[in-house]
Amino acid sequence: MTERSKGRTQQQAAAKANLGSRNTVSKYERLGRLPSELKRPRAYRTRDDPFAADWAELERMLQEAPELSATTLFEWLSEHRPGVYQEGQLRTLQRHVSTWRALHSEKVVALEQDHRPGEVLQTDGTWLNSLGITVSGQAFPHLLIHSVLPYSNWEWGRVAQSESLLAIRLGLQSALAQLGHVPAIHQTDNTTAATHQLGPEAREQSVAARGYNADYLQLLAHFGMQARTIHVAAPNENGDIEAANGAFKRAVDQHLWLRGSRDFPDPLDYERFLWQLLDKRNALRRARLAEELAVMRPLTMGLLSDQHEIRPRVSAGGTIRVLNNVYSVPSGLIGKLVTARISEWQIEIWYANQCVDTFPRLIGLKRHQVNYRHVIDTLLRKPGGFRDYRYRDDLFPRAVFRKAWEALQQRFSPRRADLAYWRVLKLAAVGSECEVAAVLEEVLATPGAWDDTTVAARMPSAAATAPALQPGTVNLAEYDQLLDRAVHDDLT
Repeated sequence: MTERSKGRTQQQAAAKANLGSRNTVSKYERLGRLPSELKRPRAYRTRDDPFAADWAELERMLQEAPELSATTLFEWLSEHRPGVYQEGQLRTLQRHVSTWRALHSEKVVALEQDHRPGEVLQTDGTWLNSLGITVSGQAFPHLLIHSVLPYSNWEWGRVAQSESLLAIRLGLQSALAQLGHVPAIHQTDNTTAATHQLGPEAREQSVAARGYNADYLQLLAHFGMQARTIHVAAPNENGDIEAANGAFKRAVDQHLWLRGSRDFPDPLDYERFLWQLLDKRNALRRARLAEELAVMRPLTMGLLSDQHEIRPRVSAGGTIRVLNNVYSVPSGLIGKLVTARISEWQIEIWYANQCVDTFPRLIGLKRHQVNYRHVIDTLLRKPGGFRDYRYRDDLFPRAVFRKAWEALQQRFSPRRADLAYWRVLKLAAVGSECEVAAVLEEVLATPGAWDDTTVAARMPSAAATAPALQPGTVNLAEYDQLLDRAVHDDLT
């Protein structure tokens, strides 16, 4: 049509439009319409439907169980109609099922939200284990407590080992400290036990009925923020933070490739790496962040402690219970009230204003962590209590210690084997656990009998001997001379 308007002949226009004949040009000129305007929807099939005979039955099955996949339906057809269908027809049935779902099923529509500046800060925990981070060569399981302002997409995060109230407090306060301002609302998802009282009776209740943890409400009240959560089974209401989680993971992965290593000397060095990346990403959001800060309240109140304190009493077994987990403490504290200062990664035990012990915090419920150094002397006096000790597995600090105990069981009576093992463990308690483990590896690899005295003799410290001292000679006459000199000085 364009070429004809320029005065070209029908043959020239056909050649320019790559048409085989000028008759096509003549047809469109006669109709006065473009080819695209002449197209009509096709209401007929170009080939027979191979599933026409059975489609009514398949449709009935889909109506009763919409979750059925096309592959399952094809297997059902092949079983009930042997020889009728071929493997290559599966793709055709998949298109049939896909079309049926589009026309007859309903999905939840994502409702796009209008975000107001400075109104809400969303916080969520996202696991970063898929990134393969190691600390000093050891796997480092962890998650990121991720906070995002939906309006500007400003974000901040802290590394934690669980989505606990302590972790949320750490993440929230760190984000507020970075902002220097406080939004009106703090929003979390509905699945975390850190913000809701999720006891057995409360799990089936609505969000409004079961309420929030008192400690969480106190935290928000300190900053003058309101608590808000999403509805049950509605993760789309937390869509901004969920999307930010995925985007940040991808960014971390890319920067780890640039770094050339996923190993860090310590967790703090790794967290600094994440903070540098967050600063780079936030630098692109300064303009919209300024709009948010303009309507937020300045952060004028101080931050709360990242530790939570409780006052347990040490049991007769030398243990305390902290957050439904059991920990051992020095036996001298039995019967005493101690202060347990709980942080995200560790627990400190204080007594009489002194920190008497520190150990990693366990994650989960009904777990235990007994330090063999706390019970070694008791079991040396009462070796018979070792066999049925509730926390016996904790008394094998390394795999080689368990192997050594099992080897002793094969050579000696149960009582003597237990005593020998406890004397070996005593060497580790008063000396070096690494050295004892190395000696055990040697004796286990060497044929022949051995016991605790063998291990003690092979310890590197056992080879060291005290230096020989030469006895000195004493001349008592020298003392008389000193005495005579002192008398002479008194007279003069």
